[in-house]
Amino acid sequence: MAKIIRSKSAKKTGVSPVPKKPAKKAVKAAPKNSAKSKSSKPRPWTAAEVHEAFSRFRKANPEPKGELEHLNPYTLLVAVVLSAQATDAGVNKATRPLFAVADTPQKMLDLGEEKVREYIKTIGLYRNKAKNVIALSEKLIAEFGGEVPRTRAEIETLPGAGRKTANVVLNMAYGEHTMAVDTHVFRVGNRTGLAPGNTPLEVELGLEKVIPPEFMLHAHHWLILHGRYTCLARKPRCEVCLINDLCRWPEKTV
Repeated sequence: MAKIIRSKSAKKTGVSPVPKKPAKKAVKAAPKNSAKSKSSKPRPWTAAEVHEAFSRFRKANPEPKGELEHLNPYTLLVAVVLSAQATDAGVNKATRPLFAVADTPQKMLDLGEEKVREYIKTIGLYRNKAKNVIALSEKLIAEFGGEVPRTRAEIETLPGAGRKTANVVLNMAYGEHTMAVDTHVFRVGNRTGLAPGNTPLEVELGLEKVIPPEFMLHAHHWLILHGRYTCLARKPRCEVCLINDLCRWPEKTV
């Protein structure tokens, strides 16, 4: 018969030992308010703060001007179409000699697409842009009597012209209170918390909602210039920013 060997503890109690359960691993507590900090939105600007910000912009630059050179509404339209994915300085360099010989839709058609390409070949996507310039010139003559239309919907029907182009032309050529949202305005609207949005249209509508009418004629120029020279994409110059005390950006350096 096999000999049964018991442990000392079993001999004393007469009860077989029960294996211990492995200890549960401690669960690390999530930091307090972590979810809240990630999802929290900046406090919206008050009407008084918005008025103060644009009052400062106006005081610093009462008559801001767009940096695209043009001679009339038509050349402004062409310049804005050419400025897509290009710098204003680069566009100006190409359009100075172009507009000297073609400052109307008919003169542009007389010049022809091949020669237009030669004038603008230093601009990105110049081949497609030359086609658009000729096509929009043809449409202006055929449907609008050679004049740049005065509504956003009509301008958007022109080849190469989108909502931003229409807003720039309506504002600069016709004095409409439109808000053209480029990469600079989009960045400023979101970074400052003035008009956050996921798309240019959301930012545009947000800015139109909060900016008082007295500032709307020049508002998009102030914001473009602010984004281009102060609220830079990589290294914003918070130390010289006119509105750094109002800005909601949590990473500002002042």
